[in-house]
Amino acid sequence: MRDYEDLTAFLGEWGPFQLLIFILLSLSSVPNGYVGMATVFVADIPPHHCKIPHLNSSYGSLNLNLSIPLEEVKGKIILSKCHRYKELNVSNGGFGNETESCLDGWDFSKERYISTIVTEWNLVCDDAWKAPFTVTVFFFGVLIGSFISGVISDRYGRKVTFFTTMAVRTIFSLVQAASNSWEMFCVLYFIVGMADISNYCCAFILGCEILSKSSRITFAIIGVCMSYATGYMFLPLFAYYIRNWRILLTALAIQGFLYIPMWWYIPESPRWLLSQGRVEEAEAIIRAAAKMNGVIPPEVIFKQSDCDQLLEKNDQARKVHYSWTDLLKTTNIRYITILNMIIWIVISMTYYGLSLNTPNMDGDPYLNCLIAAASEVVGYSLTWFFVRYTPRRFTLSFSLLLSGALLLLIRFIPEELNVLILTLIMTGKSGVSGAFAFVYLYATELFPTVVRNMGLGATSMASRIGSLCSPYIAYIGTYNKILPYILMGGITIITGILSLLLPETKDEELPELISQVKPLKL
Repeated sequence: MRDYEDLTAFLGEWGPFQLLIFILLSLSSVPNGYVGMATVFVADIPPHHCKIPHLNSSYGSLNLNLSIPLEEVKGKIILSKCHRYKELNVSNGGFGNETESCLDGWDFSKERYISTIVTEWNLVCDDAWKAPFTVTVFFFGVLIGSFISGVISDRYGRKVTFFTTMAVRTIFSLVQAASNSWEMFCVLYFIVGMADISNYCCAFILGCEILSKSSRITFAIIGVCMSYATGYMFLPLFAYYIRNWRILLTALAIQGFLYIPMWWYIPESPRWLLSQGRVEEAEAIIRAAAKMNGVIPPEVIFKQSDCDQLLEKNDQARKVHYSWTDLLKTTNIRYITILNMIIWIVISMTYYGLSLNTPNMDGDPYLNCLIAAASEVVGYSLTWFFVRYTPRRFTLSFSLLLSGALLLLIRFIPEELNVLILTLIMTGKSGVSGAFAFVYLYATELFPTVVRNMGLGATSMASRIGSLCSPYIAYIGTYNKILPYILMGGITIITGILSLLLPETKDEELPELISQVKPLKL
């Protein structure tokens, strides 16, 4: 069978059809930018202290310092968040030196938020672990979704899976906004996480299979990643005007209904249809594309004999069973697999650690979040430039080393230089964001064809280990705002140095067999 690219070359590289697919699939990635990151505001912890009974009625204007001990957090003296002095005499309003936990609950500041899930279910003190764990639950859903999305789309089709996961994400996000307990919120967030990553992967696969080979890098970086960053930028704008977590989640979720008309404009992947033997459906899609592009298609686009050869080839390929153990079969592919997994874990941990740490930074959290999202646009733009003109090893190592060095440098900047610190953080985030977008392309070129999907699946799943850890790195920032940057910066620099061991792949033939995998550059 002739190559699919040759059979459909009459459509041209770019036309109204390709442009429409590029725009619609890119726009579908906008919600991915705010669904997971919404917890930056939804699960933020407002200033709080123990609720003192009868304070207003019996104590009048009694100073809280008499009833609540002071503690030092981030170099500032504040009222204790989790303890209060024991009352000696309720009628006289006396307090002793002994302390007790907040038996009557907490008073939360309303200065920034009307409500968050923290104020809703008192996720502080002994239950403080629940706030970062909420994000971990989401990323665990992403982990499972990464594993099953490819299997589902391969079996039922890209389009059906794409719109089904979009519907699941939208509906369950709306139900999540009505959660009546933290446990219910977490279960729903797990499902949303599975649907979110599955939808993202389906959009990526659809675009790569429908668009021409020359436009895939532009689609992956400028299309999908830029749209993700756009959605991320929408988040602080919505959160600034909507300070109630339930209304915020609802406002973000209902945007999913705007994508319903896409069903009539986004076709199934012709490549997938051909792999299933559905020649007539695939040909109908290509003919509709030719009509939209104003070109005349050949009388017969896909011959049944060619399709039969493809199906026979697929059957033969299935008889050759490759398993996850093949990713460790030879010395070369073993080193490639292990090193890629380390790189993906660290990139994911640093990226999400910086994103989730936004509320712990000095300054306005809404503005900080907006700048963080905008920094990704810079990172993706530079990555797109580097991918076109520089070696792969340079692109990855430069991004990681730059990011890590800038984050470590924060340790030596005086606290009063807030603008400089913010600049270093956001520039570092640009670097790691660009690296995040780039490693998909690099890994595709490093793994051989026979285990490429498994290689990408293994490294993608490994990256979720980093994302699962990231909420707790951000949580450290609530007590020590410098330590997270030291941790992320140090590990990122080490990983940037390790990435120099990877072989160069730019402008070279992709390896087909495991034996063709290149050795590390020791």
